[in-house]
Amino acid sequence: MNADLSLWHQLLEGFRGLFSSPSFLLFCSLVPAWCLCSSRHTITGIYRIAAPSSPRAHDSFHRFFRCASWSLEQLWGLLAAKLIEAFCPTGPIPLLLDDTAFHKTGRKIVGAGWWRDAVRSTAQKTVHCFGLNIVVLALKVSPPWPGQPLALPLTVRLHTKGGATLLDLAEQMVSQLASWLPYRGFHLCADGFYAPLAGRSLPRTQLTSRLRRDAALYQLVRKPSRPRRGRPRKKGSRLPTPAELARRARRWSTVTVDVRGKRVQRLVFCRTLLWYAVCPERPVLLIICRDPSGKQKDDFFFTTDLSATPAEVVERYASRWAIEETFKNVKQCLGGEEPQLRSAQGPERVAAFSFWLYSIVWLWFIRSESRTTSVVRLPWYPQKRTPSFIDALASLRRLLWRQRIFPASGTRALTNENAALLIEALALVA
Repeated sequence: MNADLSLWHQLLEGFRGLFSSPSFLLFCSLVPAWCLCSSRHTITGIYRIAAPSSPRAHDSFHRFFRCASWSLEQLWGLLAAKLIEAFCPTGPIPLLLDDTAFHKTGRKIVGAGWWRDAVRSTAQKTVHCFGLNIVVLALKVSPPWPGQPLALPLTVRLHTKGGATLLDLAEQMVSQLASWLPYRGFHLCADGFYAPLAGRSLPRTQLTSRLRRDAALYQLVRKPSRPRRGRPRKKGSRLPTPAELARRARRWSTVTVDVRGKRVQRLVFCRTLLWYAVCPERPVLLIICRDPSGKQKDDFFFTTDLSATPAEVVERYASRWAIEETFKNVKQCLGGEEPQLRSAQGPERVAAFSFWLYSIVWLWFIRSESRTTSVVRLPWYPQKRTPSFIDALASLRRLLWRQRIFPASGTRALTNENAALLIEALALVA
């Protein structure tokens, strides 16, 4: 058997202990069929690839997500251990956090609601969409090729109306990951909405995020030279807003940073201070980042990691874009929004499964031997040098189709049965 195909089967075999025997057979059918499916990724569409001639009822594939007795938490826990062992065996673990909307249609979908659509909304107009709101905690991975990093999901949570807030869910996810890895520290990067996490008790975690332009900032409290009566001060004198600090700043430093795979120069100004409204118990490091050409507006970042350099903070936040790429690939390449389960645990499980599949495909591809020859250069994209998720998925599809179609043929012509399978696969492409 091909070494890359053996690696793929080995990865799936590692999850056997999480399922009953019947559920594991479904799992081993669903995962490759989801990858091979080129039409809409509904459960029945995946079933047509997974079991085209099987007597097994298609309802069993729906029940696998809706009510089968496997644990989503255990599935993520085992995957997280594999990803961190492969890509970050030592040192602080870099994490990325964000939420996204999975568009849905229909009535009575468990967990669905109306949410702000970040893709279509602008500063002047807010657009809402109906669907699931998924919070994703991902591992930032530097692949073995140049360019921007990857964001591989480690765990996800479903945000529902009337339930835990996005900040509560984010805190639970980081705490859960810390319980899985009790001796490791974490660097978490998230956009400005999640900045209040700096004031929460995230175990062994440093946060980097965006600061409000009008944030109320204060000097650090100086320790008095002698004891005084009364409650000690919690904050020093009020400082100007970040925008005003940027206007007054004179001592800028020039640094070269990696922004989404490109080396660019930036002017930075940093200062240690207190953002009392968000993080009253500990100081933060403010970094103001300016484009020397003046084409971009000033950026205001902060981190609870006081030992970080300004260049490190700017690069950490720039790498946050990788999780947006993850959302795009899961929706467009894996059809994460398309399964139409409505009841019980089905909607949450199938959405989480699409993110799980994204991580396992990248894990296989980076460890496989064929990744060096998998980049497809098209006539209208001659400058492409590094693989994308489409290349990773296409590389896996080649192996899986070859395993399905050609073993029974050998050096002879395709049998009628295998030819029919190939024609049917091509017919399902939409």
